[in-house]
This record gives sequence, structure tokens and C-alpha cells, in this order.
Amino acid sequence: MQFNVRNVFCACLALGLANASPLQKRNGTCQKTKVAILGAGTAGITAAQALSNASVTDFLIVEYNSVIGGRVAHTAFGAKNQSYTVELGANWVQGTFTPGGPVNPIWILAELSNLTNTYSNYSSIETFNQNGAVDFTDLIDDYEGDPYSTVEQDAGYILSDNLQDRSFRSGLSLAGWKPGNDMEAQAVEWWEFDWEYGQSPELSSQEFAIVNYNTTFYQYSDANNYVFDSRGFNAFIRGEASTFLTANDPRLLLNTIVTNVSYSDKGVTVYNKDGSCVEADYAICTFSLGVLQNDAVTFSPAFPSWKQMGIETFSMATYTKIFLQFPPDEVFWNTSYQFFLYADPNERGYYPVWQSLDSPGFLPGSGIIFVTVVQDQSYVVENQDDATTKAQVLDVLRDMFGAENVPEPIAFMYPRWSLEPWAYGSYSNWPPGTSLEMHENLRANIGRLYFAGEATSTEYYGFLHGAWFEGQAVGTEIADCLKGNCTGEVHYNVLHGTTPPREYDIENGWDVTSFQTNGF
Repeated sequence: MQFNVRNVFCACLALGLANASPLQKRNGTCQKTKVAILGAGTAGITAAQALSNASVTDFLIVEYNSVIGGRVAHTAFGAKNQSYTVELGANWVQGTFTPGGPVNPIWILAELSNLTNTYSNYSSIETFNQNGAVDFTDLIDDYEGDPYSTVEQDAGYILSDNLQDRSFRSGLSLAGWKPGNDMEAQAVEWWEFDWEYGQSPELSSQEFAIVNYNTTFYQYSDANNYVFDSRGFNAFIRGEASTFLTANDPRLLLNTIVTNVSYSDKGVTVYNKDGSCVEADYAICTFSLGVLQNDAVTFSPAFPSWKQMGIETFSMATYTKIFLQFPPDEVFWNTSYQFFLYADPNERGYYPVWQSLDSPGFLPGSGIIFVTVVQDQSYVVENQDDATTKAQVLDVLRDMFGAENVPEPIAFMYPRWSLEPWAYGSYSNWPPGTSLEMHENLRANIGRLYFAGEATSTEYYGFLHGAWFEGQAVGTEIADCLKGNCTGEVHYNVLHGTTPPREYDIENGWDVTSFQTNGF
């Protein structure tokens, strides 16, 4: 049976906010508001909070789903009387804090919400191929040594000297990392790169993958904390919403599907599937890059070429977690490990990274293990039925642990992010050879229609805190506009192969030097 994320959100918004009703069209006219916020994920709720903090309370939040949270989504999983909460989308606080230094805002909110989480120990790993357990962890050390250091240093030169960007694959090859047909080395590369960015090194920028990594893990910390709270990771979003939305707040329009957004220099009108509409002085579009790329919503007039090119140039990655539950007394893996890495003999990225939730500090006794696939493999599994996928993953487990040791699971489930009409993927990625100017075109407003989300973050694209920063920034910017201090955002009608960092720094207030001091 095809799994639909929208149908399995199980948490209701604090203070009864999940009971808010969709807007109804009254007397053939649209309800008017100062700001329409399209989407109630991290960016949308943060934008609304920024408006509220600036004493702008006349806004409406229009949300496709029945609860807030967006791609921070969870469900109950497991056999009868053995059910646990698992995260379908965002799962980690990535980069927590530096003692005495910067703190990731998502870590602050996770602490405020008292979210249950555990440090992911990436050294707690056992490696396998088709013949069972085989130790190739030395290849992890090989990748993390001179090759990665060289790629990192070269990315710094590309940025500071205004050189042409290249693919991460090119950077690795120039640094001497060439896995070729060594499938164990390919598995290690997938573990080190694809598992983070959702796409392969060939499809990813060397320059901005390093910027993206360093601004999070060098600035905050190299820690990744896995969230497994029974309330769901999005409890922090619901908690923040409850600080400015009341129970059954009429400003929160759940179960409301936007079909068209008409914009101009004077205002924005939002038309919904149920026949309702909203007229706003300004609007903040927090739709995922995937939604924008798939034309799930029409815009009137059509976007100018510079904007459409910005949307189509960047990538939407898909990250699919496949969950299995086995009888707790028949757990066959070594639960002292957190991770298991599988090198398939024929296909790179074929059910490679497994994670045990039946391990100390997580959900001992749950019998749950899950495997992650991304991009092309995600498209395959998300377009085939559960039975086919289950047979494939069991074949891999039986190669890893022995056919005689692996029973049939008592529960099986996975989301299909690439097919969700309000997501069309998991998070964005920055392709090679794409300039800062092009990204600014993705981010820039058109008239009174503004954009926010993880994809519009230069430094933190793909990260949850990227969505948080962007929502806050655009909410604050529109609050200033409403007070008569509106400057708009920069875009470029003519694009160059590279963007001089100093020029970009001056025009956009983007501190390039901070990247050069964060590990370059």
C-alpha cells in the first residue's frame, strides 16, 4: 500500500490550534490581511513569529496539511502494542553549539521543548558486503584524511580568488580519491557525502558543499543529535507557534490547498482549491523548491526568466528512510553499534546505511532498524510497491547477517517524499558551477511576493536551521516594509560565471570572510 505522509501526522498542535478551520469565501470577496504566509513549516511559522514580534498581527497562515510542521513530520510505527514514534523527514539537530560560542537556534528550541535526543556516534559503525561482515573502516580514514582536506582547501581558494566552481567529484578526483569499481570505497563515499547532501558528488558543488558543511559544523559543532521524541520532532515548531497563535486561531488556515498566487507591486491574491481566497499587502511563499519546480501552484503573471532560471537551476534531493520492525526477541544485529554500512557488489547506494533504534540511548527493545536511500534509488523505491521494496531490503539484510538469522519483519513502512504534492522531495542541494548571483535570483522577491525556506539559505541550504533563519529574515523584512522602510532584495538580470565575493559581500551584506575563517 502506498504510504502518504499527509495521512499519518499524528500530533495535534498545542492549545487546540489543529482545529483551526479553512477560510471560506464570503459574498464573493476575498478576506483581506496585511501578510499571507504560504506554508506552516519551519520557515512559515518562524516568519509569522517574526511578524508578531514586530507587532504585526494581521496575517494569515495558509497550510496544505491538517497540522503544522511541513517536512518535519512523524508517524506511529510498529506492530500492535509495540508502536513507536519515528521521523519521516528531518531527524537531527545538526551542529548543536560551541561552548561559550554560537548556538544553533534549532538546538535552543529543542532544549526549550525538552525533545528527547541522542548524540549520533558515527564511529559506532560495522561494515558489510554481500558476504557478511568485513572491516573496511580504514577506507573511512582514507577519505577523511588528505583527499577531503585537499577538497576543503581548494574550495577556499575557489571562493576567495573568484575561481570557477566545479563538481565535488572533480574536487575529489583532483585530490586523489578515485574509488572506481571498488564498491567498498564507493560505499564509504556514499556514507561521507550522499547521505548528507541527498545527491552524489557529480551533482553537487565543491565550493558550496564545503561552505554549507563548514558554516554549520565548524561554527556550531560537529555533533549531530538524533531526535526520537514520542511527540515528534515538530513539537518545537508547535511550541513556537503557541507563543503567538491562540487555540483555534482563525489566522491559521489548515487543510487549505493553494492553487494560484497572483502578485504585483501593489499586493498579492492567493486562490485556494476550496474556493476561498486571500488578498494581502504582502505574501511570503515558503513552498519547497520541489513544489516550485513541479508547477504544483500557478503564479500570475508567470515568473520572469531570471526567477524561473533560479528555481530550475537548483536541485531538490530526496531522502527516503525505510523502517522495519522485528520481534524484540529475534533482533539479529549487534545493538552495541549505531550504524551498519553495506557495500553492494553491483550498485552504488543500494540500501547502504542502516541505523539501529534498538540500541542503548535510543529505543531499546523496539526491534526497529531502518535503511536510507537517496536520489535515484529513492525514485525507484518510491515508485514501487511495498512488497517489492521489502523483498529487496530483506535480501540485503540476509546477505549482511545470514539468511538463517533474519526473520520476516512484523512491521514495514516508508514515506514517498518525491510523490508528495506539497513537497516533491526532501531538501535542496546546490549543483556545481552555479554562482551566488543565481542563488540570489532563487531567493529574491518579485513585487510584493517574497520567498523563504531552507532552499533560499545561502549558508545553510538543506538544513532545518536554514529554514529558521530565512523565515525570520523575511518576516522581519516585511515588517519593515509595512512600517515604510522597504528596500526589497537584490536580483540579477544578467548572470556571470562567478560572483566576485567582495562585490557580493558589499551588495548583500554576506560576510564571505566568515567562510574563510571557518576551516578554509
